[in-house]
Amino acid sequence: MKNSRPKGDLWNIVDNDQQSQNYGKNFKFDFSYISSEEIKDVVKDYIWQNCRTRNQTLGKLYRDLIRFQHFNAFAETRNICSFKELTNSDIDHFVSYLHTVISEKTQKPLKYAYQKSLLDAVKSVIRWCQLHRPEMVPDRDIFTGNEYTGVNRKLKIDFIPDETLAEINEALKTEENPYIRYGIVILQSTGMRIGDLLKLRIDCIKPHLISGYTMTWFDHKNRRERQPMPVRTECVQAVEKLIAVTQELRMDADESVKNKMFVHKPLKSKKVGILCEIPHQTISNWFNSFIKRNNIFDANGELYNLTSHQFRRTLGTDMISKGTNINVIQQVLGHTDPSVTKRFYAEVKDKERAEIFKDIGVIGNVNQLDPLIFDSALEMEWFKANKDKDACMSDGFCTKPVVDGQICDRLLKRQKCYTCSRYITTPEYLEAHQNHLASLERQITVGAIYGEHYAEHFRPTIEVLKVIIERLEALQNGKN
Repeated sequence: MKNSRPKGDLWNIVDNDQQSQNYGKNFKFDFSYISSEEIKDVVKDYIWQNCRTRNQTLGKLYRDLIRFQHFNAFAETRNICSFKELTNSDIDHFVSYLHTVISEKTQKPLKYAYQKSLLDAVKSVIRWCQLHRPEMVPDRDIFTGNEYTGVNRKLKIDFIPDETLAEINEALKTEENPYIRYGIVILQSTGMRIGDLLKLRIDCIKPHLISGYTMTWFDHKNRRERQPMPVRTECVQAVEKLIAVTQELRMDADESVKNKMFVHKPLKSKKVGILCEIPHQTISNWFNSFIKRNNIFDANGELYNLTSHQFRRTLGTDMISKGTNINVIQQVLGHTDPSVTKRFYAEVKDKERAEIFKDIGVIGNVNQLDPLIFDSALEMEWFKANKDKDACMSDGFCTKPVVDGQICDRLLKRQKCYTCSRYITTPEYLEAHQNHLASLERQITVGAIYGEHYAEHFRPTIEVLKVIIERLEALQNGKN
């Protein structure tokens, strides 16, 4: 393998993997910056063998080599010429070094997540050596795994709030950029990753054998064709319109892009006037411009930071909120295992609910209400007059069951009322809550044969009920 390795420090390698998002792209690997010949030789082996075996994509290997420059700069300052002599103390010093680096582009300290990616590039080389060239690395582990503990630890789910999504959809009606106008509709409908979206082919929509239509695309992350997925009419229409918009562009195009939808002729860059696939960064810039043009702000009054992956998160979150089976969500999102879906959706959603436990409406006397919980004096008067009839529930009260002439959807479906700001319960309903909790816990015990996802569906309610019961018991004991 080493004998077939390219000579010199400059390698030009064309990505000939037809299933790669970078198929046909020429990557220029430059190893000349690595000062230690021994380290350079190891890095070259790492790049070449992974390239030949396709254990990693060329794009990933190219990024690793770029990011390795920071470790090389650090190694030069400490006279490190070999991986073999590295210790855990050196890794600690490297992390400290990264904290002090100022980006040449932004003139600001490196972002925390980017610092982690720089350390990960070094880890990748070391881990590879432990398997293929163990004589070149330390015989004990030098990474603790706690170097960047805050990265990749999701504190809250990254979905688009309903009101923001409504603004986005309203703005799409007059959006002139067809790739944004129709691309966002496709993202909302399918939850596909942006890399897969930009590779969509014009034959991705097929009639369903029974009714409607299905959509297929290549899942580049898992390197497999997705099973036909039923899609809504608006998604089908978005694809058809985008095909029509790009038809003239694609008429005399090269075979590599002739059957792609997300193609354009850039006005800038080296490819001015040449039909090519739209890159990730261009779509990202268009998202930012779309938000700015339409004055879409977040809860803090700042322009909303819209990313393509948020549509994927939003689709998964909506499905969970409707009680969809976790295995179904797994299939829709293309996760390899339901545990991935549960970790990034169900579990995080539970944490969000836990954060609002403090707002659960538990009071000692329904006749002693704080006027602040009502939107107006008229609402408070209505509740006082209807607390024994229309506002009364089987386990509490609703201070506003009708909104704009429509009965609250939560109330109709009996979903999430416990954490709704309009819900109130008192000690008189303690037994009802205790019975409900016991019933759910029995269902989890009996339903254990159906798997973890079955129990996951009930746990958020169980946790809320436990808090409600604890507070009601405290109020009751206080009375006695």
